[in-house]
Amino acid sequence: MNRRAAFVLFLIALATEAPAQEATPTTTLKKRGWFSRILHPFSSTSLPEYKNPRLRGLTLDLLVTPQIVKLSEVRQLQIKLIVTNLGKRAVTLDFPTDQRIEIYLRNSAETILTKWTDNHAVSEKPATVLINPQEHVEYNETIATRDLVPNKVSIVEVFFPQYPELNIRQKFMTQP
Repeated sequence: MNRRAAFVLFLIALATEAPAQEATPTTTLKKRGWFSRILHPFSSTSLPEYKNPRLRGLTLDLLVTPQIVKLSEVRQLQIKLIVTNLGKRAVTLDFPTDQRIEIYLRNSAETILTKWTDNHAVSEKPATVLINPQEHVEYNETIATRDLVPNKVSIVEVFFPQYPELNIRQKFMTQP
């Protein structure tokens, strides 16, 4: 009887853990639940280490839509950058202009095809962004696909010009 009760409790714990999993492609390091820590006690989920101590606790997620780009149908890529503070302290990011991020569209040989700032004006407006613990900031932008070549792997690179350590890249495939 005790084995049956333990087995039922185990199945209930698995069932409550399963719906919480998402199918979105992200690269963030999530906090693990107690059940995950019991099953995988030696796995590491440490935060990225930055040289700049002000950036500790920040993680980046990059979503490129669509994943397979049909150049005959798609003229612009939707880029979504999510900056999450998983640390214990608030992080302040200072910017001398109204430009927060830069997006490069590269080919597989690492040559820059398109820069996001080529089509956007930047003005001298200093600003500060504060990201509290367990909160995030989203940047939704688009970039033109006019220089992409069909049937090749391309790379989207997003970074903060003021904070070059905060950068992320993602590969995607093009089709005619």
